[in-house]
Amino acid sequence: MTSTVREQTAAVKAMAENYPLITALLGGTTAMRAAGIKHLPQWPNETADAYKARLASATLFPAFGRTCEVLTGKPFSKPITVGKDVPGRIANWCENIDLQGHNLHAFAAAVCFHAISYGLCGILVDFPNAGGIRTKAEEEAAGVRPYFVHIHAQSILGWRAQRINGVQTLTQLRFLETVSEPDGPFGEREIEQVRVLYPGRWEVWREAEKANSAEKEWILHDEGTTTLRKIPFVPVYGRRIGFMQGVPPLVELAHMNVEHWQSKSDQQTILHVARVPILFAKLLGDSPITVGASSAVNADHPDADLRFVEHGGKAIEAGSRELAALEDRMRQVGAELLVIKPGNLTVAQTVSDNEAGMCTLQRIIQDEEDAIDAALQLAAEWVKEPEGGHIQIFNDFGVASLAEASMEILRDMNVDGTFSDESLFNEAKRRGLVSPELTWEDEKKRIALNAPKPGKANIND
Repeated sequence: MTSTVREQTAAVKAMAENYPLITALLGGTTAMRAAGIKHLPQWPNETADAYKARLASATLFPAFGRTCEVLTGKPFSKPITVGKDVPGRIANWCENIDLQGHNLHAFAAAVCFHAISYGLCGILVDFPNAGGIRTKAEEEAAGVRPYFVHIHAQSILGWRAQRINGVQTLTQLRFLETVSEPDGPFGEREIEQVRVLYPGRWEVWREAEKANSAEKEWILHDEGTTTLRKIPFVPVYGRRIGFMQGVPPLVELAHMNVEHWQSKSDQQTILHVARVPILFAKLLGDSPITVGASSAVNADHPDADLRFVEHGGKAIEAGSRELAALEDRMRQVGAELLVIKPGNLTVAQTVSDNEAGMCTLQRIIQDEEDAIDAALQLAAEWVKEPEGGHIQIFNDFGVASLAEASMEILRDMNVDGTFSDESLFNEAKRRGLVSPELTWEDEKKRIALNAPKPGKANIND
């Protein structure tokens, strides 16, 4: 039925349950505040104005987003290697692989970040409408060629697949896209549409109002055929649970980050209360009260009392310790993706052995490598090249222990300025990577005496 073209399938709905949470966390403090009570519940008996003020003062500790960025930075700290078996013209296309100015390295990094954060995305190898162009020479002169499109998990609505020659193969794919069209002399309007792909053909559906009714329905807007007798789409997984189905490998970190958001709000509230002492008066009668350095209060009653009541501070200390412990647990969860699984202790063993010896991030990168190779092959098939060739993504980043892995994440944060030198030193000492006898003050003096490294200026000059 045409009314279902915009609807998500049951499998997509199950995956999509995590998407609003992840989108809010990646959107930072502004997005988390906009989510309101969904992620920061209103307390019983808390007035609407009090809740609004508490929500407006809440700030996000960006553990989930920052961890996704740091992990993505590991494999893409070095440029992608384009193999010699990649045809020359396809290798040239890799300098602007999506026709939006992104080279293959930048495009692949964005795909990796999305796979890590959302658990699934895909690469569509599209080809522009080449109407009126009949020869290869005309095609090259017009600049018409295949290009990659990054399809986000949130855009996928559903699919159908069947096993063909022993391989699970897409026979239908539906996804949302937004196109811009001119609106008046200067304006533009965004139009949401559903693209449906079949082997060898495609359809575009748009929403339209029914005749003599305020209701809307989805109608066929455009359609056409392609020379490629397959759906040119390759899925990329974070943690695969089935064909075209994936879950975020860091979904538990996302929930912990929400816990931290809520706990931090509680801590800010109690700090606000504790910082304002309450003036307590007992049996003062009608005696006037003036608070100031040059004033005094006189009372006739022998049991009269006037004093400030302050918070004891124990709850504040407990809350502060819990926040610090939660932040440490979040770092550990992110670091687990870098730890090589038991059985192999070196990166060399990992590379030469099977998947059982890989860390989770290396497995994700290997899957993405395969996906990009498949996408290059689809690009080759579009232009009748026999082979698309292969690429290689840097994967020499697995570590043997959780302590070492979490230290890697902290070091990257230190390099980009989001974690101090002293905190990095203290964390290394706490993990047993630095002698417990060393102190930061002494170490700073030793660092100042270091000779400049070859090719680098002395920071003390």
